[in-house]
Amino acid sequence: MPLADLGDVQINYRLTGPTDAPTLVFAHALGADLAIWDQVIALLTADPAHSLRILAYDLRGHGGSSVPAPPYSMGALIRDAERLLDHCEIRDCVFVGLSIGGMVAQGLAVKRLDQIRALVLSNTAAKIATAEIWQRRMAAVRSGGLAAISAETMARWFPAAYRSTGAHSPWQHRFETQQVNGYLGCCAAIAGTDFYTPTSGLRLPVLGIAGSEDGSTPPDMVRETVDLIPGSRFALVRRSGHVPCIDQPGPYAERLTHFLREIGHFG
Repeated sequence: MPLADLGDVQINYRLTGPTDAPTLVFAHALGADLAIWDQVIALLTADPAHSLRILAYDLRGHGGSSVPAPPYSMGALIRDAERLLDHCEIRDCVFVGLSIGGMVAQGLAVKRLDQIRALVLSNTAAKIATAEIWQRRMAAVRSGGLAAISAETMARWFPAAYRSTGAHSPWQHRFETQQVNGYLGCCAAIAGTDFYTPTSGLRLPVLGIAGSEDGSTPPDMVRETVDLIPGSRFALVRRSGHVPCIDQPGPYAERLTHFLREIGHFG
């Protein structure tokens, strides 16, 4: 996969599909990488009757992207997305952001509405947890690495029934092997973000997606955020946690497809 050299950071990304097709952009959760979207993207592109151009990327400090020294600001993460879309010559996309990726989506739509046609705010909120909670989490990671919080993170990410099968194990390994500095940097960005006011000023098509068993951003939190935007839609993925694109990719892709058809974004 190529790296986009944005000067102060290099962003790993994957861009597929015809250049003239409607575009989807995917931004992942904290402690993950673009691989969380693989099953959903495969389902979205399985029907040859629909043509899509799809960009998935690793946030700074994650996956194959470079790892600047922490802390990061949310403004820096938004600027990374903005410059990556410019680098890929993308306009009028549907931006799908999960967790911290959904915060980036909100900020980017406020800043560069020319780049964004619609938003999918998945398992996210205008404000996630408190600064104190993030400080405690960062202290635990500084002391014991990501392995120190991986079990509790998996409990928020996946329902107990899913974890009981062991299906979460590869994702726990991926989480534990992410870059500590990248995780800490993005924790600081989330801790300093409150988008209630700017998000309430957005006027574009929005779909909110929540997992019924999400331990990080429960359904009521997601609904509260998308309700800030007039005309928004909300969808609940049952028997799913914080990353329904992994544990319920079929229902997740169905909800995305329905939304894309509603707004006329299939080629």
